[in-house]
Amino acid sequence: MKPMRLAILGCGSRGRTYARIAAKLNDRYEIIAVADPDQAKTSTVVNLCEAGGVNVFDSDEALFAEGKIADVLIIATQDAQHYSHAMQALDLGYDILLEKPAAETLERCEQLDAKAREKGCRIAPCFVLRYTPFYRAVREFIDSGRLGRIMNIRASEGVDAFHQAHSYVRGHWANAAKSSPMIVAKCSHDTDLMCWFADSSPKRVSSFGRLDWFKPENAPAGAPKRCTDGCPVAGDCIYDAHRYINETRNYLRMVMPGAEASSRSGEGVSDEQILEFIRTSPWGRCVYHCDNDVVDHQVLAVEMENGITASLTMTAFDCNRSIEIHGTRGSLRGGEPYREGGAAELWFRDHRDGKFEKVPVEQTSNDGYASHGGGDFGIIDALDRQFAGPNALEPGLMGIEGHRLAYLAEESRLAGGEPR
Repeated sequence: MKPMRLAILGCGSRGRTYARIAAKLNDRYEIIAVADPDQAKTSTVVNLCEAGGVNVFDSDEALFAEGKIADVLIIATQDAQHYSHAMQALDLGYDILLEKPAAETLERCEQLDAKAREKGCRIAPCFVLRYTPFYRAVREFIDSGRLGRIMNIRASEGVDAFHQAHSYVRGHWANAAKSSPMIVAKCSHDTDLMCWFADSSPKRVSSFGRLDWFKPENAPAGAPKRCTDGCPVAGDCIYDAHRYINETRNYLRMVMPGAEASSRSGEGVSDEQILEFIRTSPWGRCVYHCDNDVVDHQVLAVEMENGITASLTMTAFDCNRSIEIHGTRGSLRGGEPYREGGAAELWFRDHRDGKFEKVPVEQTSNDGYASHGGGDFGIIDALDRQFAGPNALEPGLMGIEGHRLAYLAEESRLAGGEPR
């Protein structure tokens, strides 16, 4: 079979990541077009491919003006652009790999689903956690039947304090109106998994959440508006922007012009350049003096159509994901905190004899690329099977149930926890 032809709209961190992986699988994929107004970003992708083989466009308009030129369009633009770009792509007949969230409202997600069905096209949101070895092992264990009938699911997403500051206080997802609500922007992965594991859709949802910590009233005495303006508590502050120079340097590859796109440690820029970046960019602001409005902790509770109950806790003040699934014959629990604490990553407890059993999780380096626990590699590895062949996805927006759960949770939160 000929390689599947890919076009990439948006060559930021996510677009470049998928391009690097697809370029390594060049017997199956051919990148034929990229579009981004930043020439440095498009050049990074072009340099992954054979010379002269990639069409470069400096805007979305220029790309779409060419009609359908590839089999699949990867849309990796900012949240607020996803809906418009996906609608234009569907009009041209593209199958789409779409960065999450699919759109900034539930109504628009449903419109995308309806449009894709009408056009006979498939939209696969980038729910990369489905493709990680860990969550595949969870899915396979559920399918084995050893849990019996599932009764409830409990999930937790610890964003990590510095990650919260980087992305959701100083960064691109700090304001819900400019991107999407926190429960959507960060936790649509988790709401997707909950619906996937339950094999059901949300029936009733309640949610509570607040922005409590990253606010001016919590600023230490004398804290200036920027970390570079002589903060008196810099040496003890978790969020001090000077940490970008040393232990949190890897975050720069996502936001700092000139940072090496293919690097996971940000060594493409000097300490002096980083210092100038934090003096002048949003990422040098004091986290207590930003314009952020998304929550820093939230909980949701849901009753699924099939009767399963589930809950999710999102907090800036923990790190990594964990999950528990309780059935009539046993319970499954695991996640990154178990592994990092020295235990097995996934455990099963049998209700009959009370014994615990380690559940194997495949360990794979994926050529050294382990972002999202191997899920970034996994979703590209599955792409040609999702969009072609006997097991291809049905037309429509895959995983719309998870989007629905996240948006209903936000509606409930804004309504003071009233069920939706």
